[in-house]
Amino acid sequence: MLKLNQVIGQHQSEVITLNFIKQSNQLISGDCHSNWIRCLILNNNEDLFISSSNDKTIKFWFKKNEWICQQTITDHSSQVYQLSLNDQQMQVISCGYDILILVIEQSEPNKYWNVKQKIQVDCKGYRLCFINDNLFAFQPENGNLISLNQKILQQIKERKVVYYFHNNLFNKNNQLLISMINMYILIRFTENAEFKVEQSIQFGTNYIYGQLSDDGEYMINWDQTSNEMQIRKLKEQ
Repeated sequence: MLKLNQVIGQHQSEVITLNFIKQSNQLISGDCHSNWIRCLILNNNEDLFISSSNDKTIKFWFKKNEWICQQTITDHSSQVYQLSLNDQQMQVISCGYDILILVIEQSEPNKYWNVKQKIQVDCKGYRLCFINDNLFAFQPENGNLISLNQKILQQIKERKVVYYFHNNLFNKNNQLLISMINMYILIRFTENAEFKVEQSIQFGTNYIYGQLSDDGEYMINWDQTSNEMQIRKLKEQ
């Protein structure tokens, strides 16, 4: 059972991002004060986090005695909604309001991050995530398509805009991609990048937040309709 342990009240506006650093037992949180923090991701070593915000920038923060911003990418011309880091930890992709996907790579030996590719898409996208080092999923604002590297793989019946507080989630242990289009769509990927929709969970609202456990066995959600936290366990058929 879960129970409330502590309340931290330092933020003065809504908290948008929350990340747990396991090695140091710390939390990193970002809110919507001034320019919103839209997304925050950590690398595997937990000595780097990358943030994006409404100020059109992507920032790289490195851990020394404290967290320091060492680099800023300014190639987006509008809000940057989502970031994803690949398995090798050498490539970051981003999407935002400016109908642009950036591919950013880390160079050797100076470890500097450079924009290697700009992918123009048909409309702005709120969510994207790496499936593996060579494949990523992108969800445009229309909400009726899920694309893999611009190739449309899944046509879903027409629904409204995907609300942009919820991340696409991909778990490598069970190869499940979880995407939100007024509901959760669970898509299973095979080694050949084939796929099938395994389950749809109806929520009836765009205001859905959620996260997977590291092993992919549990999913926790909060939605505006129920105003409750719900925990679901994966049950293979």
